[in-house]
Amino acid sequence: MTKNGPLALVFNALFVVFLVSPMMLVCLVAFTSEDYLALPTNGLSLRWFYRLGEYPEFMESFRTSLGVALASAILALLFAVPAGLAIARYRFPGRETLNALFMSPLMLPHIVLGIAFLRFYTEIGLSGTTAGLVIGHVVIVFPFAMRIIIAGASGMDKRIEDAAASLGASRVTIYRRIILPLIVPGVASGFALSFIQSFDETTMTIFVASPTTTTLPVRMFNYIQDSIDPLICAVSALLILLTVILMIVLDRLYGLERLFVGEGRS
Repeated sequence: MTKNGPLALVFNALFVVFLVSPMMLVCLVAFTSEDYLALPTNGLSLRWFYRLGEYPEFMESFRTSLGVALASAILALLFAVPAGLAIARYRFPGRETLNALFMSPLMLPHIVLGIAFLRFYTEIGLSGTTAGLVIGHVVIVFPFAMRIIIAGASGMDKRIEDAAASLGASRVTIYRRIILPLIVPGVASGFALSFIQSFDETTMTIFVASPTTTTLPVRMFNYIQDSIDPLICAVSALLILLTVILMIVLDRLYGLERLFVGEGRS
């Protein structure tokens, strides 16, 4: 195994700094004592975190985003797992056409999807409902989940299933005891990516959300339009903190490498 040279280590370090710097700046601005976005600041303060208590709609929108993202990711996986396994493991007429159809939301701008959903929901009476919001998010995140499931299922050795079948295992047993455990990393990665994509979705959601189903990104977008102050940085800092805590908990309970790559702890 070759070791990275000094130039490679410097490049990797600069790349990590490039990725982390925006988040660090947002977190630093969240602690400013000024009434405006300022860095460097004249002093540190928690005033903007306390101010969040004056805006309960942010917490309400967070709960909405959390529920919609969970529902969308779960529903997307329920469809993506069988669809991905079928496309990755079998050859049948129309396979490529079906795959292109499933991937088509990736080729459409989200603003086009938002307008289309708005018109469609208005016609069928789903405009401004949570169900309509979840359906729209499922359409958007489904391709991400299915691509990862296909990638995970393509590397499976079918001889393992043949061996289990020769020993008398039924199709249900093979699916439950062999196929599903082998694609757990793909399912976990698909769920995580779908959840993040749904939670962060703004463009399409603006068109289909209502005052009672406003997600957190839309709430933040609307707030920035009216005022620019460090309150948004405080919200962003809390989201970053929650993400870090979630990653640590998952790593302690299961192991991120095992969860997303499929390898056990060394």
